[in-house]
Amino acid sequence: MSRTLSSWKQSLGGVLAASLLVAGCESPTVVPTADGRQNIHSARIEGNLVVQSRSRGNAVVFIYDASRPPPPQGTGRPIAFTVVPAEQLFGPALGTDAPGPFTAPFALSLVAAGKYTLRGFIDVDSCRTGVVPCHFSDFNPWYGVTSEPNAGDVGGAAVDPTNGVPLTLEVTKDAEGNPLPLTNVTVSFSQATAQVPVDRPAFQVTVLNGDHTLPPGSPTKLLRLTPQSIEGGAVEQRSKAFLVSYVDANRDGVPDDANGDGAADLWPRVVVRKLADAPGLLEDNDLDRNGILDEGGTDYPHADGTRDGKPDLVVLAAGLSTDALFAALTDENGAPRMTPVPVTELVVGVQAAALDASDPTKPPARLETLPRGRYSVVLIQSTGQTWRVPNELAPAFAAGLGLTGVESQAFVLEVP
Repeated sequence: MSRTLSSWKQSLGGVLAASLLVAGCESPTVVPTADGRQNIHSARIEGNLVVQSRSRGNAVVFIYDASRPPPPQGTGRPIAFTVVPAEQLFGPALGTDAPGPFTAPFALSLVAAGKYTLRGFIDVDSCRTGVVPCHFSDFNPWYGVTSEPNAGDVGGAAVDPTNGVPLTLEVTKDAEGNPLPLTNVTVSFSQATAQVPVDRPAFQVTVLNGDHTLPPGSPTKLLRLTPQSIEGGAVEQRSKAFLVSYVDANRDGVPDDANGDGAADLWPRVVVRKLADAPGLLEDNDLDRNGILDEGGTDYPHADGTRDGKPDLVVLAAGLSTDALFAALTDENGAPRMTPVPVTELVVGVQAAALDASDPTKPPARLETLPRGRYSVVLIQSTGQTWRVPNELAPAFAAGLGLTGVESQAFVLEVP
């Protein structure tokens, strides 16, 4: 993004330019700085948004490393994002309900060579007051509790127009190794096919057997998750139910059984992940919050006593109690219902067994011991929306962030 230089820099630049002209010198040789941080070449990805929607709002576009896709395909976090204002996107039609299509340019700068995917959404809440320009929004990228779309928002992505599958975009290098700009990229948004049906799956946790600790060798801990509406300040979540559905990744209309255990796979998915040992909300081995395991992070011994020399992503063995869910997903003829069904309660079983899930291409590897510490509970819905406890609404953190504290959002599962 271009930025205006301060006046003193402009004056200094003018003096230097005038001096060179008076002296009649040739242009000075430009050489790379010795500071590696200032000698990084980058490119950009740019193109156009194409929106078909009667709803209005600012457009938010995220860029992800293609090897770390976002939910529901993976657990990747965005590298960066850009916002295209609703006024620019919809123009004179902002105050109408015309369906479009509407177009506007976008650009993501400082992009290194590599492979990426683009996702985004129309933040409908940003225009819900009917006031122009559209400023109000429940989207704020800096907090986990405000960084995802909610009901009514319109999803979008850079996709293959023939099948709707997200594209992998590659920023290549020139002969000197510098990344080349990637242009003419289209990010499509469609209210008809990609409108978000529900708010994020905000929840509270009730322990059904015992307390919030899980000592080594203890029986399976049962956690009941129930929707929780949170309305106050910057956070507005009106969660009333969880969306339960069969996984059908290949879209053949038949429930998937990816692990071959004879039981159909279900949404939502639950992850119980180790937090960093230091107080706070950071995850173990990801202290810079970039979604990439820290180089030099802890390498826990595996069940066979070996270490792979890489930092581990530690999770506890956990899953949904499925009997009631399968019943809800079966019609009167005993056939599977392939459309999502709302349920008002989920029961999660957490075993006293730890796994290394750092390699998404392989089944998680069991660890030798149960690492001590605090563990978060993360729910991933088929819509790609997620919720995690603990989060920034925990009273210990909320006040310092300008948020309203909610006691239930401080829950952790602890291995003593």
